[in-house]
Amino acid sequence: MDAGTHLRRLAALAALAALAATAACGGGGAAESNGNGKLSFKVALTEPDITTVPILAALDDLRGQGHTIKVVELAEPELSIEGLAKGDYALSAEATSPALLAVERGAPIKIIADAIGNQWAVYGKRGVASCDQLDGSPFGIFSEGATATAMVKEWVRSTCAPGKKPKYLTIGGSDVRAQALVTGRIAATALEVSDVVALESKGGQFAKVADFAQSLPDLRPQTVYANGDFITEHKDVTQALVTALTRQHAKINADPRHLVALAAKYLPEEDGAEMAKVAERYAKAGLFNAAALTEKNMQGTIDFFVRAGVIKKGMTAEDAADLTFVQAAR
Repeated sequence: MDAGTHLRRLAALAALAALAATAACGGGGAAESNGNGKLSFKVALTEPDITTVPILAALDDLRGQGHTIKVVELAEPELSIEGLAKGDYALSAEATSPALLAVERGAPIKIIADAIGNQWAVYGKRGVASCDQLDGSPFGIFSEGATATAMVKEWVRSTCAPGKKPKYLTIGGSDVRAQALVTGRIAATALEVSDVVALESKGGQFAKVADFAQSLPDLRPQTVYANGDFITEHKDVTQALVTALTRQHAKINADPRHLVALAAKYLPEEDGAEMAKVAERYAKAGLFNAAALTEKNMQGTIDFFVRAGVIKKGMTAEDAADLTFVQAAR
């Protein structure tokens, strides 16, 4: 899952969400009863990575309680949103922006927990220490419509002196932009924790210029959300999931080796030594905290995407999220 999901594709998502919302009426809560209070349902994920493994572990915890859960891997978050709205899937954990747009269009979707905190930061070539130093310099971005780009532009607007800004250069994936940074093709870019660790392991030389977890503390780029009928009809199962995820996150923060073990189980193809370094960074930064979602940071997230032009003014935290589950899990 990538917080830099293309926002420019959200116009198509809006139409899908509107159609799905109509189809969802009376959709049956996105689950079937197995008897004895146990359920059978599907969870949609896009490109599972290290941010996803605590969710997979929490789902295994629910399987241990007798529920039947199928994880469906999809190519695009738009497909998750459409399936959630129609009741094909009970839950998903993706970029927050598509969920907010779907809610705005009337889709029966609620955000119920945080998936991962804001792990994005601006990294520049050695010697760069401020936004002003990037004036006129090439700044690598994923796309003009990416969430990470919106973070960068807000940082530039609020930090650079009037009239100063970098020259944005669309390059693509984080790995390509990271390589462009260390080879001097660009002066700076926004990267995630795993990208930084990968660069460091190869001897890359660069400097952290800005940390979006500090400059945008109320932005939650990636969250867990659910079909509205599912959480209404199956509050106990939803609570069990959020509580299980909260406990998995607490284990990671107490001992990063827990995340390493989860990565080895659910992402066996990944490099173990590198995962250990990534896990240490996540734990140190406290990025995993499912119950960190509050009315304040949910509204802050909504307001950010209003400023970014993704959704219109007027949405409230209550419109977008059901915070009762994280409140009970704390």
